[in-house]
Amino acid sequence: MTTFTVRAPASSANLGPGFDSLGLSVPLYTTVKVTPGDVTEVVPHGPELEGTPADESNYVYRAMLLVAKRTGLTLPPARMEITTEVPLARGLGSSAAALVAGIVAANELLGRPLDDHAVLDVAAREEGHPDNVAPALFGGIVVATLDKLGTHYVRLDPPANLGVTVLIPDFELSTSKARAVLPREYSRADAVHALSHAALLAAALSQGRLDLLRHAMQDYIHQIWRAPLVPGLSDILEDAWRHGALGAALSGAGPTVLCFHDTRESTALLHAYLNSVMKKNGLDGRVMDFPIDTQGTLIEREG
Repeated sequence: MTTFTVRAPASSANLGPGFDSLGLSVPLYTTVKVTPGDVTEVVPHGPELEGTPADESNYVYRAMLLVAKRTGLTLPPARMEITTEVPLARGLGSSAAALVAGIVAANELLGRPLDDHAVLDVAAREEGHPDNVAPALFGGIVVATLDKLGTHYVRLDPPANLGVTVLIPDFELSTSKARAVLPREYSRADAVHALSHAALLAAALSQGRLDLLRHAMQDYIHQIWRAPLVPGLSDILEDAWRHGALGAALSGAGPTVLCFHDTRESTALLHAYLNSVMKKNGLDGRVMDFPIDTQGTLIEREG
């Protein structure tokens, strides 16, 4: 087998009321170059992966072993070179991109015993929810569920003229810490609010109703509880629409914040506002504009 490369994109999940169920793909990539050989080698490259394991305890390699376990096959030895553009522990699906890249790489190395749906199911069950891994695998916007019967999803092409602006603060926030602040129970009113707004958000995205995004992205399930962990988040959720955002949400578990924007209009005012929120809260970080990635995970062979 010849050398091949797997490229998996970042993702933004938990979009507003779409907790653990709605995500989209962002064009920052984790790449795994696989060269079959006589021994297994794991080689992380670059500043984002500094300090990550350079042996079989690496998360990418452990993801590859999930395919071997699911299929009952043995992974052949190979050299895995790993690079990433996805900042770790920032709410942009760095673990999901690594997980998907590893699973797809192993599936390719073993001759593709799993179809795309089985690949998604392996990834979603390892992650515990499908809203990061599904867009990382398929690209675009994905609504997905995970239950004892399987993983089920609908992929949407992004509406015309919909772009994303992300504010990536220069501090990490672990998913476990962000989940720990969530309540164990919710009121019926909060449950109805979540259901109705998640349904409206999915419908608005499917029909390109950009005018509804600000209203549909309201959430009482996770964002209000996580706001104390992300300085300035409450202000952005409340006021970003006044500065050119179509809607705003905490990205994943945070601390990154995502704003939708209309690609036909300048984002200068939105950038200025987001930078002012960071300055007000004594934070450093980056504000970046992206299209929504529509390709998902890609495999490229050499030769």
